[in-house]
Amino acid sequence: MSRIAKYPVEVPKGVEVMLSDSEISVKGPLGTLKQFLLPSVTIEKDGEKLLCRAVEGAADAGAMSGTMRALLNNMVLGVTKGFEKKLTLVGVGYRAQAQGAKLNLTLGFSHPVVHDMPSGIKVETPTQTEILIKGIDKQVVGQVAAEIRAYRSPEPYKGKGVRYSDEVVAIKETKKK
Repeated sequence: MSRIAKYPVEVPKGVEVMLSDSEISVKGPLGTLKQFLLPSVTIEKDGEKLLCRAVEGAADAGAMSGTMRALLNNMVLGVTKGFEKKLTLVGVGYRAQAQGAKLNLTLGFSHPVVHDMPSGIKVETPTQTEILIKGIDKQVVGQVAAEIRAYRSPEPYKGKGVRYSDEVVAIKETKKK
C-alpha cells in the first residue's frame, strides 16, 4: 500500500466535497474542480477528512491510492489558496506584457509571440521580465508555465531564455583556442 495514501486529506471549512460513483467534485471560495475516480481506489468521507483506500485484488491499487490522495489534496489546496508559477526572462530585449487573457512575448525572434491563456488561468507581469501565472488547477498552471518556457528555454552558454524563478541554469565554459 502507498505510504502517502495512509494520511487523510483535511477538508477545511468553506470547502464542499461531493462524491459520486465515478467523479469527485471539490468546491471552495476560488472555484470548483472535478476529478474522475479510478476503479481501483475507493474514497471515504469521514467527517472533515477524506480517506483513499485501495480495492483488494486490483494490480495497481496501491500506487493509484497514493496518486488519488495527492490529486485530492491538490484539489483542496487549489480551491482554497490557489497555485502560482513565476517565470523570469533573461536576455537583452526579452520582454513580456499581459493583455487580458493573452501574453505578448518579445524573445528575440523576428515576430512577437502571443500565448493565449486557457480558461481559469490568470497571468500578470509585475515587471517586463517577470511573468506570474495563477490558477486553481495545479496541472494546468504547470502546463502553461512549461509551454511559455518552451518558446525560448535557457541556453547553457549565456543563460538567456525563459526560466522558472527558482531554476538554476548550469553555465558551460566556452571553447578555448
